[in-house]
Amino acid sequence: MAEKRVASRAGFVAVVGRPNAGKSTLLNHLVGEKLAMVSKKAQATRKRMNIIVMHEEAQIIFVDTPGIHERERLLNKFMLDEALKAMGDSDLIIFLAPITDKLAEYEKFLETPQAKGVKHIIVLTKIDHVKQGDILAKLGEYQKYQDRFEALIPFSVNKRVGKAQLLNAIAKELPHSPFLYDTEILTTENIRDIYKELIRESIFENLSDEIPYESDVTIERIEESDALDRVYATIVVEKETQKGMIVGQQGSGIKRVGKFAREQMVHFSGKKIFLDLHVSVKKGWSKNRESLEEFGYIV
Repeated sequence: MAEKRVASRAGFVAVVGRPNAGKSTLLNHLVGEKLAMVSKKAQATRKRMNIIVMHEEAQIIFVDTPGIHERERLLNKFMLDEALKAMGDSDLIIFLAPITDKLAEYEKFLETPQAKGVKHIIVLTKIDHVKQGDILAKLGEYQKYQDRFEALIPFSVNKRVGKAQLLNAIAKELPHSPFLYDTEILTTENIRDIYKELIRESIFENLSDEIPYESDVTIERIEESDALDRVYATIVVEKETQKGMIVGQQGSGIKRVGKFAREQMVHFSGKKIFLDLHVSVKKGWSKNRESLEEFGYIV
C-alpha cells in the first residue's frame, strides 16, 4: 500500500545576497514583525537567524544570513562562513539581487560550491527605485539563466509588490513534511539574542561609520517579569577613543543609543523596558579568536 503523502510542507530557506541587498528588510516584511536587524550600512547582520513564516499549509523557516563578501578580518571570515553554511544546509535559497546591480554578483553566486545542488529563486529588490522599463530590461537580462532558477520575482517592500507571489513560489519548492516548530513562534532566537541585536542596530543607526564595525554587545543579565524586563548590557569597543565617541558629550551618545534601543525592545516585547547600558574597551576583540568565541562567533 502506497504511503499517504503529508499535506503540509516545511523547510529551511537561506536568504543570501551581497551586503546591503535588503535581506533583513524583506524578512521583516514577510513575517510582519521587526526581528531581523535592519541598517542602511552594509554587513549589519553577523550571524544566522531563523525567522518562521506560516503560509497556508507551509512552514517556511527563513535563515537570515550575513552578506556574501570577501574580507581578511577574522570576524568577516566568520560572517562569510555563516552565509555559506546556511546555503549548504537549506532546502531552498533565495538570492536577493537589487535591481540596479549587474549580473556579476549572481554569476559569482552560481559558482559558489554551496549553491550547487540546492534550488534557488531570484528576488529583484528595490524595484521602486527604477522605472517599469528598467525592470523589464533586467528581467530580460536574467533570462539567459532561466534553466538555473525556479522563479524570478520583482519585489518591493515599499510598494507591497511580490509578497504573495514569493511565498507561493517558496512553498511549492519545500519538501512535504510535518511542521518543524510550534506554529505560534516567529523565531528560534531567544530573547537575549534579540535584545542584543536591537542594541547593535541602535549603534548602527545613531553613531558614526567607524563605530559599528568595531563594536559588539554583551547582555550581562535580564530580569523578566510579566510587565517589565530589566536588561543590563555592555557595548564593547576596541579603542578608548571609540568609547568616548559612544558616550558622547555629557553622555549624549549613549543616551541616544539607549533611547532608540529601548523603544525597539518595547515594540518587540510589548512590555516596559529598563535598559542599563555601559561601554567597555577590549582591544582587538574582532581580530582575536578567543574574543570572537566569547561573543558567540565560533571561527
